[in-house]
Amino acid sequence: MKLYRPLIFVLLVVISFPLRAGDGFCEIRNTAFQDGEMITLKVFYTVAGAYFGAGEATFTTAIEKMSGKPVYHITGEGKTYSFYDNFFKVRDKYETYIDTATLQPYRFIRNVYEGGYKKYENYTFNKTTNSAITNKGVYQVPVCVQDVLSAVYYSRNIDFNKYKAGDKITFSLFLDNEIYEMYIRYLGKETIKTKYGKFKAVKFKPLLIKGTIFEGGEKMTVWVSDDRNHVPVRIESPISVGSVKIDMISYRNLRYPLTSLVSL
Repeated sequence: MKLYRPLIFVLLVVISFPLRAGDGFCEIRNTAFQDGEMITLKVFYTVAGAYFGAGEATFTTAIEKMSGKPVYHITGEGKTYSFYDNFFKVRDKYETYIDTATLQPYRFIRNVYEGGYKKYENYTFNKTTNSAITNKGVYQVPVCVQDVLSAVYYSRNIDFNKYKAGDKITFSLFLDNEIYEMYIRYLGKETIKTKYGKFKAVKFKPLLIKGTIFEGGEKMTVWVSDDRNHVPVRIESPISVGSVKIDMISYRNLRYPLTSLVSL
């Protein structure tokens, strides 16, 4: 297993709140997002207390049809700013097609370029046989397995009020032709000031697999809006040199008013 973990991959994993088949999450329906939503986050690199804007990640949602069925076509794209392209150019694109009724993925596409490293993956999920068909073969997967992007939108519909601080919540993720059993530790709620404004937020720490950029363990902290949208507002983590801080900087066409925003 190659422990390379591109930045946009880590963003996708940590801004989602994980799920577990045994807890009835297979029956969750979408009440959190809608067609036409767009969320943009800015990545700040921090060293010696100074912040430098290094890149952005944008997530968009559109309703389309696949094999005659309505699906959410969700796209996540990450890129470095032109100045940082000279040091470590990033051009990542992730796509998922999920059933509008069940929020289960039908297809996942990953096309990444990170500092000369390239990877392309194209998965088809068969929910009848609980399998994932990739360009490397056919793999058996859990009933409610998600790809990294579908998990973000599926999990935004979870009721955070069912958990107490310290709870560990597990979930299954299929990527790189492997199933990852991961978890996050829910830490409760707090008010946090970001580059966009001050928010009432839900706070948690995800378990990370050690890679070339991020440390393993529970080193990263994530805050999502404490309202029905559950959008990410702040992510912080140490990296191999310095640290990163990732803030939501814009949004469009959220399903509900952003009531968690206390002030700009």
